[in-house]
This record gives sequence, structure tokens and C-alpha cells, in this order.
Amino acid sequence: MLYCTVHALGEMAVTFPVAGSFAAYSSRFIDPAWGFAMGWNYALQWLITLPLEIIAASITISFWPSAAHINPAAWVTLFLGLIISINLFGVKGYGEAEFVFSIIKVGAVIGFIILGICIDVGASPSKEYIGSRYWYNPGAIHNGFKGVCSVFVTAAFAFGGTELVGLAAAETANPRKTLPSAIKQVFWRILLVSVNRFKHYRSGWVKKRQVLTFLQFYMVSLTLVGVLVPYNSDRLLNSGGSSNANASPFVIAITNAGISGLPSVMNVVIMIAVLSVGNSAVYGSSRTLAALADQGQAPKILGYIDRSGRPLVSILVASSIGFLCYLVAAGSDTRNMAFNWMLAISGLSSIFTWGSICLCHIRFRKAWKVQGRHLDELAFRSQPGVIGSWIGFIFNCLILVAQFWTGFAPVGWKSLTPNEVAQNFFEAYLSVPIIMTFYIVFKLWKKTPIRRSHTIDLVSGVRELNLAQLLAEERAEQANWPAWKRAYKIVC
Repeated sequence: MLYCTVHALGEMAVTFPVAGSFAAYSSRFIDPAWGFAMGWNYALQWLITLPLEIIAASITISFWPSAAHINPAAWVTLFLGLIISINLFGVKGYGEAEFVFSIIKVGAVIGFIILGICIDVGASPSKEYIGSRYWYNPGAIHNGFKGVCSVFVTAAFAFGGTELVGLAAAETANPRKTLPSAIKQVFWRILLVSVNRFKHYRSGWVKKRQVLTFLQFYMVSLTLVGVLVPYNSDRLLNSGGSSNANASPFVIAITNAGISGLPSVMNVVIMIAVLSVGNSAVYGSSRTLAALADQGQAPKILGYIDRSGRPLVSILVASSIGFLCYLVAAGSDTRNMAFNWMLAISGLSSIFTWGSICLCHIRFRKAWKVQGRHLDELAFRSQPGVIGSWIGFIFNCLILVAQFWTGFAPVGWKSLTPNEVAQNFFEAYLSVPIIMTFYIVFKLWKKTPIRRSHTIDLVSGVRELNLAQLLAEERAEQANWPAWKRAYKIVC
């Protein structure tokens, strides 16, 4: 689904590298009211992510007994101050911080993968061979198909940020050269390691900065966690056992192997990863707010850009939302409740964003054809094409349907009270009424029309590129490539 989605986004971002691309494409190809809803949906997703991640960091710090007795408000003050300071340095500060965070995370996760394999085969102090035991007893898929569907909110939140490459399009000097490679590598980055690489040009500067963010292994590390930690472990969250950082499956796997010292190291890495996402939350939300202001869909003051190229007012607004993290001072129950509701607000937002991207690409291709344009005029074409966008759109819709099902009839719903069922539904589906409210209010207020294929604007915002010259230069360069590199560039 994400493979098809990012290719659709890549084609549009290379053709129309505009600020706030998700909202702009929805307004241009579908309906301005839907663009308004998607823009604020995406901004809200990242605005909520900042306090959510800081609360997660406060949970993580409670791993150490000496820190658990300190008021968590002290820790969130430290984390919030650090994140705000980094973003006040602009793109340069954000990029340098993410580079350091990423090196630490990648090194640690590579180490965990090697260690996880050793633990699984019995090469650990416990000398216990695990193999695939937990996949059969107690089992790999708890509660069957409904169990899988019940974790879509968490999974969508974890994969959020895959689409951030679209926000960087307007700041990219040559989107034709840099974006296609980044787009094509997303599938492999998700499978093995996720690395979103953007090249930014700061306003008023010609100095190029390379920013590496979101380096985290997905499938490999998750497979090892599934092998090493049974789902019925009483130390996992919501299992009736612990409710702090000791519940991290990475920490549980290392602790069960009888390895001392390393659980603390892994917990530090988890905390760094949490702060990294919080750092990206300020970046993503501030740029989206500034783009909404430029499109007249948010107060104009949010679009203010200072001499250093920072959307300063938007950064301050995004940072101020982070003060919600002081809910941790109200106690662990309030903290966990706040965490769950913030996750509910931002969880399905990514599904709507991805589905909207696919639908925008379908509408864009339709308009391109109706208005007599040829695909050869596109600087970059989605590999799966319109069929891929339909696949991505349908899968996103299916996830929303499945989430609705597990929302009103969760696992074990017969034993729940009506109030508990209602709470579970809104924790799983809160994004939907919020988005529909944005859409309906703006639709009734502005009376916006749904875009027709023959009236869609295919001119404004197009980056002027001498495509014939660029293709000639690329072909001349590719002629000197060895065979392995040509094969590599087809998929990467």
C-alpha cells in the first residue's frame, strides 16, 4: 500500500513541487474543502505527536528506579526545551540533530538484530534455544484476523512520516533528480531500514544540507521481537502487569536472555528515538501550518518566514501545543489516558493522508489525459501507475472499514460495558469525525465545488524544467554505468 502511495506522491511532487503538498494536491485535484480537511488533519497529526512523544519519553525514563521517583514534569520540561531549541535553529539544526539521532538508532538496532539472532539460537547467558517456539505456543496471531485489525491505529502511527518527502519537494533544488530515487527506495527502506533523505536549500542561502531522518528497522526487528517475546508475557503493556518502560519488548527480550546492562542501553536508544519523532513533529507541523496559511486556509501570521527561512510563528505555535505533555504531572492513570486519546487523534490521520494522495493521483492522471497531455511530458512516472494508486486507495479504505469493525465490536466486546465499548470506538476512530467536521464546515462555509477533470489546474506551481535536456544528460550519464548499477536504479 505504501509502495503505491509514495510512487503516486513522487509523480505529483516532481511535477508540482509546492509547499504543503498533501493539502495543495487535495484542493487542486479533488475539492478545496477536502484539501482544507486534509491540511488540518496532517497538521493536527503532527501537533498531537509532539506531546504524545514527550509523554512516551517520560514513560521511558521511568525504567530506571532512581528516575521513577522524580516528578515526570521535570523530565518533560527537559525534553520539550531540547526539542524546541533544536527547531529554533531551523533546517540546519533539525538536520544535524536528526543525523546524530539516526546514527545512534541505526547502530543500536543493527546490534539488536545481531543480538536477537544470538538469543534465539541459544548463544546467550541463559543458553536457552527459542527458535520459533513462541510462534506456535502461545501463537503468532492472537485473536486471529480481528486481532490483526485491532492494531491498525498503532501500525499507521508507527509508519507515519513515510510521506514527509512530499513536504521537502518545494525546498528541493532539482526534484527530477533527487525525489525519484528517494521515492523508489521507500519500499526497501520500510522492509529493511527507513531513511528519508531530503536535500534542503535554506532561504537566502545556496548551501545544501542533507537531512537523514527516521532511520528505524521495521520488518527485521519486528520479526525478531515476535520470535523472542510471547504475546502473553505479563510484562507487556495492557497485560495486567507493568505499565512503564520495562514493558518494551526490546527490553523484555534482552532481560529474559539474562543479559545485564544492555536493557538500559536499549532503553536510552528508545528514548532517543522518541525524542527524534518529537523533533520531526515540530518540523512537520510547522511547515504544514505555514503552507495552510499561504493557501488562505489558516491565519496569515502562521505563514511568516524570518530571514533565516524559518516559519517562526508556526514553530512557536507547534511548540506551544507540546505543553500538553504536562498532563503527566496528574499521575500515571491520567498520563496513560492522555497518551491513548492523543494516539486516537493522530493514529488514523496517516491512513486518510495516504488514501487522499492515491485519490489525488487518480484524479491528476484523469485530468492529464482529458486535457490532452501526454505521459512523456512527466519528469517522473509512478512505477505502479494509476493501477497502483487504485490499489493503494482501496487498501486504505479497507483499513478504515476494518478499523470501524474493531472499533464498535472490539476483541472481547461482549464482556465490556456500553461505556467501555463507546470509549474503545472513539479511541480507534476519533480521527474520522474530526476530519468530517473540518470538511463539512468548510464546504458549507465556502461552498466549494468538486473539481472536474477538464477544469483542474495543471499549470500553476509546475517547476520549469528543460525535460529534453535533462533526459539527454541522464542518458549520457547512464551510458557509462556498469550493468549492476543500471539494475539497481530500476528498483532504487
